[in-house]
Amino acid sequence: MKRILLSVLLVLSALSASAQFRSEAFQQQYTDENSPGKDSTDVMFSFKEYFAGLGHRQPIKIGTMFAGSLVCIGGEQIYNRQYWKLPIVYSAIAGPLGAGIYLNTQGRHEAAKYCFIGAGVAYWATLMDGVVSYRTDKYPLPGKATLYSLLLPGLGQAYNGEFWKIPIYVGGLGAAYYFYDSNNINYQRYRRIYKEATNKDVQYTGPITAEQALYYRDVFRRYRDYSVLAIALVYLLQVIDANVFSYMHDFEIVDDMAMSVKPSVIMPDTQLAFNPSPAFGISVGFKF
Repeated sequence: MKRILLSVLLVLSALSASAQFRSEAFQQQYTDENSPGKDSTDVMFSFKEYFAGLGHRQPIKIGTMFAGSLVCIGGEQIYNRQYWKLPIVYSAIAGPLGAGIYLNTQGRHEAAKYCFIGAGVAYWATLMDGVVSYRTDKYPLPGKATLYSLLLPGLGQAYNGEFWKIPIYVGGLGAAYYFYDSNNINYQRYRRIYKEATNKDVQYTGPITAEQALYYRDVFRRYRDYSVLAIALVYLLQVIDANVFSYMHDFEIVDDMAMSVKPSVIMPDTQLAFNPSPAFGISVGFKF
């Protein structure tokens, strides 16, 4: 129960303070032999550092490796010295992508769509493979936990060993998507009715008036937008959670965790106050 309480408090703190989600999420301390004492938090991303890492002249942060490989496909496999994967990576992405472009020019848009989806899945798998294969002696590595959650919601929590959180976030995303889908269906329905009711070329005889259709169209569109926002918030929350609790992995919770509440008196500064008088209040303290 104490661990659950601490989890809730820290997650809420992370949402209210952007400082909790820092660039140190991708930090890996190292010293460049050419620049003694250089800290990996000097810059968030550096092309010089990235290509030096691909040339195996220096180690690079996992965030730098990941960000560079978003454009330089296969960069993660090169940095991880898994060269044998490069032909698989390029063929798995280029093959469906080329087929999709060809099918699209032939007017077979439905088949082309699935080819593009296949290329996207292969691209995602390439990024995931690079993060999984990243070598580090630190566990858990905050950058790794963060990228896991970015690529697959709940995976960062699994990496941190907090499996009980996965149903919460997956359920939250599922519920938000359910409301999005339901509201979108109703929005499309009333949008169609409104178009039919206001079409002067067609005699409309439906039970719903144009004014009613317009009202419900706007209502369900607003609810649909709220659902999209809910999906984004739950997704962001689980990323922040994975990041924060990877830092807090070694945090000790003492057995005598407690909260103390007691009255207090605040004495004003007699030099600043025109009519100094003590202020009475309550002091709240947490021990953990």
